[in-house]
Amino acid sequence: MKISYYVFDKGRRLFGLPTKGSAMFIPSEFAEQRDSVINAILAQYPLATLVTQSDQGLAANHIPILPDGDLHYGDDHICGGRLIGHIARRNQLVDICQDESQVLVIFQAADGYISPNWYPTKADHHKHVPTWNYQAIHFHGTIRFIHDAKGKGAIVGKLTKFFEDKTNGKQGWKMAQAPRDYLAKQIDNITGFEIDLTSYFAKSKLSQNRDKVDFDNVVTNLNQAGNHDLARAMTNLDDDSS
Repeated sequence: MKISYYVFDKGRRLFGLPTKGSAMFIPSEFAEQRDSVINAILAQYPLATLVTQSDQGLAANHIPILPDGDLHYGDDHICGGRLIGHIARRNQLVDICQDESQVLVIFQAADGYISPNWYPTKADHHKHVPTWNYQAIHFHGTIRFIHDAKGKGAIVGKLTKFFEDKTNGKQGWKMAQAPRDYLAKQIDNITGFEIDLTSYFAKSKLSQNRDKVDFDNVVTNLNQAGNHDLARAMTNLDDDSS
């Protein structure tokens, strides 16, 4: 596999971008290098797509997935850390995907259509076409399934605490509120999983390649259309926090 190297304008990492292979295509101007932005996307948009491959072909499942502790982002797309989640025990993924199989996990943030009519410079030369703005994070790693009740309960507990804290704060639902036998039955009906990460590819395609007057008017039109999250992502591009 041929590797092309770029030092991106904001210069925090040296990335080796595969020009062939299974990695997401990321032009240099759209490379997302801010750890804080990546982590925020995982927290705000946790419904991930888990892609697996077996002798039966490709399979994709849509599952809430969270980091188990801190993730560590390094040069050349290297990533350390772990993601966790669970699926229904009757999900065939358990049967067709072996432990230690390589998997792809995709997180996607706000997205939206960008009309050429939103570019004021269109009146000057009409050299614009439609496009789509979005942010996406791809993680590669190896999966291991968790079948014991204690391990599955720990995963459910971590996910529940995160989402209940976010949704209800101090009044959040707790697993201890459910009858013990009922909760045990529910946990028995799931399979947990852990994904040990090896690499990541992060992309923020947010009109960085446009003139400022066009960029600013895209933000205005997105806000007018109610797509405030995507507009906010664009206005936060100058935030270099990591």
